[in-house]
Amino acid sequence: MVTKSRIELIIDSINSKNAKRVAFFLVLIFAAYHAILHLRYGSNSCKWLLSDGRYKGDQEWQPYGCMLHLYTKIDTRRCLRYLAFYEKKSYFAFVGDSRMQEVYEAFVQHIQVSDGSNTETPEAFHKSFIHTEDKLKLKVEFFRYPDVSVDMVKLFRSWQKDKNAPSVIVSGTALPAIKRSNGSLNMLNEYSANITKLYEPINELRKKNIKVLWALQVPVDEEKLRHDERMITNSLIDQYNEAAIEVLTHSSVDLWWSTKLVGEGMLSESPDGIHLSKKPLRHNVQILLNMYCNDYMNFDDGTCCSSTESYTTVQKITFLFLGICFLITIILHFLKTFMKWRRKFTHEYTLLTEEPQTTEAVSNVETCYTLFSSIARISIIMVYFFICDRTNFFMKENKYYSEFSFWLPIGYITVLGLFFTENSRFTKVLHQDQLNETKGWMLLVILVYHVTGANRILTINMHMKVLISSYLFLLGYEQFCYVWHRNDVSIRSYFRMMFQLNFMTVTLCLCMNRPYQFYYFVPLLSFWYMMIYCFLAFPPKITMATSENNPIQYSYLLVKFIGIFSVITILYLSEVFFEKVFVTRPWKALFVSTDDDIREWWLMWKLDRYSVIHGMGFAVLMLLAQKYNLFDDNNHSNLFSRGLTLSATLLAIVGLGCYLTMTFLCQDEMDCSEIHSYVVFIPIISYIILRNISGFLRTRYSSLFAWFGEISLELFVSQYHILLAADNHGVLVLLPGYPVMNIIITSFIFVTASHEFHRLTKVLLPFAVPSDWKLVIRNAILFLAILVPIGINDGMF
Repeated sequence: MVTKSRIELIIDSINSKNAKRVAFFLVLIFAAYHAILHLRYGSNSCKWLLSDGRYKGDQEWQPYGCMLHLYTKIDTRRCLRYLAFYEKKSYFAFVGDSRMQEVYEAFVQHIQVSDGSNTETPEAFHKSFIHTEDKLKLKVEFFRYPDVSVDMVKLFRSWQKDKNAPSVIVSGTALPAIKRSNGSLNMLNEYSANITKLYEPINELRKKNIKVLWALQVPVDEEKLRHDERMITNSLIDQYNEAAIEVLTHSSVDLWWSTKLVGEGMLSESPDGIHLSKKPLRHNVQILLNMYCNDYMNFDDGTCCSSTESYTTVQKITFLFLGICFLITIILHFLKTFMKWRRKFTHEYTLLTEEPQTTEAVSNVETCYTLFSSIARISIIMVYFFICDRTNFFMKENKYYSEFSFWLPIGYITVLGLFFTENSRFTKVLHQDQLNETKGWMLLVILVYHVTGANRILTINMHMKVLISSYLFLLGYEQFCYVWHRNDVSIRSYFRMMFQLNFMTVTLCLCMNRPYQFYYFVPLLSFWYMMIYCFLAFPPKITMATSENNPIQYSYLLVKFIGIFSVITILYLSEVFFEKVFVTRPWKALFVSTDDDIREWWLMWKLDRYSVIHGMGFAVLMLLAQKYNLFDDNNHSNLFSRGLTLSATLLAIVGLGCYLTMTFLCQDEMDCSEIHSYVVFIPIISYIILRNISGFLRTRYSSLFAWFGEISLELFVSQYHILLAADNHGVLVLLPGYPVMNIIITSFIFVTASHEFHRLTKVLLPFAVPSDWKLVIRNAILFLAILVPIGINDGMF
């Protein structure tokens, strides 16, 4: 027996099984870490919003651990209108010096519209400013109190008994006191004593459900201060902040730390060294609006101060079922252990890649254990999914796009993929290794696109549309070639494919309370696979065997292509007819969004309406070219002669260049999308030519990309919950404060979880889709029977 070296043992230990163990322990470690954070600092995301944060590269503010929705004027007024409809008054009171007046003015400027419905009355000596809008039941008022004085205390006490007290009070001042006392420490003691007098009225106001914020003072740019302001130093400001913190920490006030950080981060843009520029004031307004409105508006990209959604009956029943399966697995595990202890033979169940063994030869205990242990593993994965995306246990942050953040990982992934290049055992055009490789690198690019929020860049957006179209193109190509060579259009084949496409998605729909259309890629694949199946299964069935000595079969094939093209075109030309088809109950629920709107499905469907036809048509041309020896892909040589190779290469480069030029010239996404549907086959076929025309390139592939390609479906679906967050609007944060390290950790766990779900889907496939077609029909009926009560609960019938 040859003893392996230490290096060889380490290399052997680097495998998917051990990676999943590491990922599992990482989840436990970060769960413990976040549990400690919640116990120490609380789980209220409003505190996170008001306490900490950082500037991203685009100078947008990122709160600590939660997502900030950027309120437009329309969003803000919609929030206030919603509250007014339910008879809730919105009264904001700003109390303080000229700095606080700036926040007030920025707040009012953000809200008001020039329609004559608002009034603003500056009173004598600018003692108070008021902005009111009766329709919105809105009142925003500024009270000028440069010092924490007896008058300020009286103001707070007057609100204790006032029935029309503010909903939100934002207060804070210090600089006028420093200036007036010429930086004297005696004034600091007086400041601290007066803040102490605010302690009791603040607590009483909090009992009336009034939110009181104390804004910590922003440092100054000492170099820009006028000569008569030189006594204001940052060290003194820190002492005043410390005095306020010491007194108010144990009160009911919310210390607004983040306003200090917001101003400090853009202090260089201050016009006079004291007052803030427009951008940090805008960030302060957004923080206040997120604090006030998020819990009412439920914006997907605004998790700060937002409550988690309630759990549905379907979710509870689903997790109850998964929990029962988990308990059964434990019981069966002990039963297996007991049987081994009794020295009873236990036949280990193994799953073959192509055709699994029948379960008759396997013991009942082992078979049940395989089934329930697989579901138990799925239950663990689903719990992780649920905690990540449907609770506030783990943190979430807004996406951040920059050219650097998008192209750097793309470049890194490309280099890494090339590093794992190796020879393939296939030589055919679009062989299996190459198909998996193509799906893999496309999926990785799409993941980077989603994580960085690059959808705002039209050129990148259009290229992502090409990648989605390529998946459908390859689906049409693969399925046509499969049926052509194997003549398999059985019911079992159909349900096997549909199970593999939809098992993860259906499970997530039940566990995460999301509509089927939320995972838009799977409905697209499933619908177009069904269309392909009908196209191929509809008589006459045309395969290699039937057409070899009967050329008229190609005429029937042409008729089929004309038929499917006509059906798709008719649906496209009449949006009303399209809606009547897809909004018909009970399958309406498969195509509408959460808002019961079919527009998203319509836009995605028409964008790629011809991609599958392009793929099947390309498959026909390839098969005919192979049949009549127009090229030779049975060896490692080039497909064509030198002259044809150069011409085809040049043509392919021109094809890619034309589409690239179109994306740069097109200014409107809708116009680009209309053109895209007709010309998307050009860059796809151009890439296939460049990838396959050279024998060297055709017979080599990236094993890394191919590995990702095998689990591309699971990666695409699961990204929404354990890589991204808040329904694709943000990113999951396991390690706050270290964005690069965080994305590495979350990506590692995300990939291992997706790989495990892919493996479990294969394990459960023979249980869900047995070899006997009668049992397949039985299982399909049972599945529909389960869906009926769910559909009734969701209004499908």
